[in-house]
Amino acid sequence: MEGGTEAYPDLGRHCQLSDCHQLDFLPFTCHACQKVFCVEHRSCKSHECPKSDFNSRMVLVCEICSMSIETTGCQVEDHKAILRKHEESGDCDPKKKKKPTCPVKRCKGILTFSNTSTCKTCRIQVCLRHRFPADHPCNRTSSSSQPLVKEANNKFLTALLARNGKDCGNKSRASSSSLANPSVKAC
Repeated sequence: MEGGTEAYPDLGRHCQLSDCHQLDFLPFTCHACQKVFCVEHRSCKSHECPKSDFNSRMVLVCEICSMSIETTGCQVEDHKAILRKHEESGDCDPKKKKKPTCPVKRCKGILTFSNTSTCKTCRIQVCLRHRFPADHPCNRTSSSSQPLVKEANNKFLTALLARNGKDCGNKSRASSSSLANPSVKAC
């Protein structure tokens, strides 16, 4: 079946699904089976494509080292061969499987992206349960954080002394004192 109209015979194509055959002016070609379908049947699931796994991406996780290996367009039998090849390549190291844990005594919390906090005073990474300095052996005499606090206090005191030297506070007091004692004349 050819698509189009009398004026434009090459315009559009008919859906190749046996129950449809609808004329579609913007047909879709399936990436797996290379047949042409209408908008309703363009997905592999809707036209029950026999090659729907063609060029699909999967990720295999090595049980020895927890490394992820991306595969495309291979069968389940090939997965075992890919994992075997990974083990033999030398990239598979069982030491890599160990995840970092919280350094606090008797805490076995694994430090993940969402469960890690860095202490601002001692800069060690701990789990969220021990994120406060009182909950982990924090080195509070860290020389890197105290000068910053002293410098911030000095800037504040300098600004406060500069402000007190000016007459900015007296104007507001004068206007508020005149409002507190209003003068009322009796007639």
